[in-house]
Amino acid sequence: MKCTPRQILTQFAHLFQSALFPAIESEVGPMSGDTQLLVSILGMVPLAKYVPPSRGFMGRPQRDRQALATAFFAKSVLNLQTTRQLLDRLVADTALRRICGWKTVDQIPHEATFSRAFAEFASSELPQKLHQAVIAATQKDRLIGHIARDSTAIEARERYDTLPQHKPLPPRKRGRPKKGSKALPSRRLPRQRRQKLADMLAELPRHCSLGVKTASDGNQRFWRGYKLHMDVADGQIPISCLLTSASLHDSQVAIPLATITAGKVTSLYDLMDSAYDAREIREHSKSLGHVPIIAWTERSVPISRKHALMLSGGDKRKIKSIGKTRRPRKEPPLTPAQEDRFRERTMSERVNSRLKDEFGGRHIRVRGAAKVMAHLMFGIVALTVDQLLKLATELPTIS
Repeated sequence: MKCTPRQILTQFAHLFQSALFPAIESEVGPMSGDTQLLVSILGMVPLAKYVPPSRGFMGRPQRDRQALATAFFAKSVLNLQTTRQLLDRLVADTALRRICGWKTVDQIPHEATFSRAFAEFASSELPQKLHQAVIAATQKDRLIGHIARDSTAIEARERYDTLPQHKPLPPRKRGRPKKGSKALPSRRLPRQRRQKLADMLAELPRHCSLGVKTASDGNQRFWRGYKLHMDVADGQIPISCLLTSASLHDSQVAIPLATITAGKVTSLYDLMDSAYDAREIREHSKSLGHVPIIAWTERSVPISRKHALMLSGGDKRKIKSIGKTRRPRKEPPLTPAQEDRFRERTMSERVNSRLKDEFGGRHIRVRGAAKVMAHLMFGIVALTVDQLLKLATELPTIS
């Protein structure tokens, strides 16, 4: 009989507390809460499937990549800022060093070896694959009620580029298009409705740039770096993540992000703030079988000729002056049930704050979108496992 996601999580939590932790403590000594979380991550993440323990090539033997990957998970769990702090912690903490795979201090690699291994993990997208494996094992057969979509600012220490780095669209030929051919729209959102996922992702800019957001107090906040776009499921579990330039608007990532999430899990409602208020986003959410609940933004719409004629009292000479004005669009009120569901959207903000405060999201010391994404994904994998174990211990037992 196939186990449900809840039964799988409960079995993991019971196994860790009753068997795994006591066995490891008898071998390496007492473990702190962060070290226990690291052991839990190693128990739920199929690291050996994606990282071989060693290679059989000729020449100098390569350092164990599984131990290095475990050390990067430890760096996120301990919320350390630099690799040098991680090395100092490995030297001082015997239990952490042995869990990572090094028995003595002399076996710990040099800092340069950590940098080369991290570059390999970033180019192969190792943390993204590990996160996808965890989601597939625990959330694939679960019916998720709400998916909250939001983005957060990621500050980086690198030069920003104002020029777009993505491939522009080919120029449109003049004249009437051929019979049966359809030219792609110039705007990104209508174009994404007719593109495949790979083409959507290829058009998204990922270079370092300047970003701006309007805070709740009305003041604008600027930063240099990137934006992390995330879909979060009920229980504060990150499902999908995309990294783009900081200057990209949130709405431009909604359709590809929703497509990725729909391929991983089954959900019912899509919760988004007013930045995602667009007809194409609503239509795409409905085409996936979801119910979009999006906060409407105040926009002005042009006055029609018929309405302008009514306002002018039938005087056609005044239509031109009236037609230049715009009237605000009326915001359709949400039903009480939709308002209750829309309040669940704040879980994405809690996940963003946990990633930055507890799992190294504020300590970006690498350059380039691939490495920044790898750094963030190590923390997201740790956050996901931590949240899954919290849900497993909080779930009531059924007799």
